[in-house]
Amino acid sequence: MCAHVLVAEDDEMQAELIRRSLLAEGHTATVVHDGRSALDAARRLRPDLVVLDLMLPVIDGFGVCRVLRRDDDVPVLMLTARATEDDLLLGLELGADDYMTKPYSPRELMARIRTVLRRSGRAPVDRREDPVVRAGGITVDPVRHEVRCDGVPVECTPAEFEILLAMAAEPERVFSRRQLLEITRGTDRASTERAVDVHIMNLRRKTEADPRRPVRLLTVFGVGYKLSEARG
Repeated sequence: MCAHVLVAEDDEMQAELIRRSLLAEGHTATVVHDGRSALDAARRLRPDLVVLDLMLPVIDGFGVCRVLRRDDDVPVLMLTARATEDDLLLGLELGADDYMTKPYSPRELMARIRTVLRRSGRAPVDRREDPVVRAGGITVDPVRHEVRCDGVPVECTPAEFEILLAMAAEPERVFSRRQLLEITRGTDRASTERAVDVHIMNLRRKTEADPRRPVRLLTVFGVGYKLSEARG
């Protein structure tokens, strides 16, 4: 069993990054992009936790939190690019359980989510505490922050680790350079799309028998990269 998390975030790339991180942790996720949809989904689905961006269209995050607190006691973790003390205090006064400012790392967000679920008593008792993902002979352990390739430990930079974690969670999915750039933002904020190519090249050196002829980390020309489960 896993926790069901409702993600209300109007930035589609950020929402997708959060969704993938939740899946890698063993949770399920529903994503919406405006405040009205967030309220409708919360009433219909009864999630275990709501990750709530403050700058939502239609109804902002403060309004959503106000209604949620009137109708339910679901835990709320607020996200915002605004870091003023007034925003923080208002969010907490409305009943938010935690508050994170952007930019943030996906790992820190997942740690905060685990804490809020545990504190609220909504974390399922048999939820996986050690969510390892495996694909194409690569094993990524987000709790121990370890990577293995065919059982052999692989040393990765933080950005390389986040790329492998996302790709191993969804093998055969093609990730654009832009999407991989967003994934590394929490660990490498100075990165560029060109830097993504360098990260992939370095990962190939660490995980491929012949980096010039990769069978795991494949290029999809004109689109991006994918982690293949078929290794020949």
